[in-house]
Amino acid sequence: MTSTKSAADTDELVFDDSGLNTWTDEERFDVTRDRLAEYAAATNDPIPAHRSGEVAPPVFAIVPVFEALLVPAVDVLPVELIPRVVHGEQDFHFHRPIRPGDKLVSRGKMIGYEGLENGTRAAIYLECRTEDGELVNEQYVTTFVRGFDAGKAVGELSPTHRFDEALRARAPVATVVQHIDDDQTFRYSPAAGDPMPIHLDEEVARDAGLPGIIAHGLCTMAFTSWAVLTELAGSDVHRLKRFAVRFSKMVLPGDDLQTRIWQSTSAAGVTTYAFETARGADLVITDGLAEIAEEA
Repeated sequence: MTSTKSAADTDELVFDDSGLNTWTDEERFDVTRDRLAEYAAATNDPIPAHRSGEVAPPVFAIVPVFEALLVPAVDVLPVELIPRVVHGEQDFHFHRPIRPGDKLVSRGKMIGYEGLENGTRAAIYLECRTEDGELVNEQYVTTFVRGFDAGKAVGELSPTHRFDEALRARAPVATVVQHIDDDQTFRYSPAAGDPMPIHLDEEVARDAGLPGIIAHGLCTMAFTSWAVLTELAGSDVHRLKRFAVRFSKMVLPGDDLQTRIWQSTSAAGVTTYAFETARGADLVITDGLAEIAEEA
């Protein structure tokens, strides 16, 4: 078990605050209909407009920014800590869906961090625009540096999206049961451009202390997105304005999942829903939040 050390105890492991709010180089991505359709198929998305590549599924938004996802961490974290970084939360703010033919430009920066007893929470902000400068989406990625307390809080963290426990007093407005296929990770990896071997190689996964190959967290998030869209938004991705989750526990190929959704608030033509996804008694996605507009 890794012991927790503070920055004061370990002189050589100190966060470089000068790297905060420093934009990465721009990453460019050309969107094709085939790539959108491939991603939808790789996440078992049943929505026809997604399967045909007419419009991107919401979580596809991670694909154009993937290369820039953890680059901002390198500007702030000591290189020795990078292997301890895990993806804790993902929060999409959509201005419009991604479409075939889009030429996207993405960049990111770390905006702040907070040292905690069992590690350090850090926030990365990403933006995705067209070549003409139109803002397509904004994303907040919360990373967690396991077993290292930075000893202070600096800058900003990601916006909150905590589940209101009072919602459990009433029944969910929708419950969706889904299945992770045995070959899910082998389809998702090329579709998303994520080649991490813990999702593809049984031996590597076990050497990393895992029970075997695990599903990509963002693949599980994509499953929850189409659950929300099909049940509450008429399968219309244009109505989805924000979508956020916390990754709680791993998902394995062959798992059956159940996503439970509660209506939270409604104001100014936008209804907010809270959700969670379970594998048996274990919650694998927590603090889920979806904002859906009455009209696209």
